[in-house]
Amino acid sequence: MFDIGLQEMLVIGVLALLVFGPSKLPELGRMVGRAMREFRRASDEFRSTVETNLNMNDLDPPPVPDVAAPTTADATPVATPAELESTAAVPTVAAEAVAEEHGEPFVAQRGARLFHRRECSWVPRITEVERVYFKQVSEARDQGLLTCPVCEPWEPA
Repeated sequence: MFDIGLQEMLVIGVLALLVFGPSKLPELGRMVGRAMREFRRASDEFRSTVETNLNMNDLDPPPVPDVAAPTTADATPVATPAELESTAAVPTVAAEAVAEEHGEPFVAQRGARLFHRRECSWVPRITEVERVYFKQVSEARDQGLLTCPVCEPWEPA
């Protein structure tokens, strides 16, 4: 960061000792250390807030393009649209079965700061291993989680 060698450090140390005196120097060092720690903590918090906000605006991945109907010149066998629909429905049914297995209406990711309704578009991005389920909004808030700005989870009165 700074190109300061040993000799420059010694000169700065001697000047600080002369200006502040031997009784105030340790206290001054503690104050500088605390200030640096607070600055680092604030910058880390700011960075994580910015990254969270940037990731919230990410677009969903583009949908898989449909397979075009085979032409008469194409001799390779292609699955019919009915076969494609039946195979495409299998993963979604499995994912819904896992979601229905947990009757809790609210979901959060381990180590995250937000919680979501189960119907939120962000929930499919959370792997099943990383999910934490809550029955009530108050349970999630007791864990220190904030509401998702997309789905804004709430409980009817």
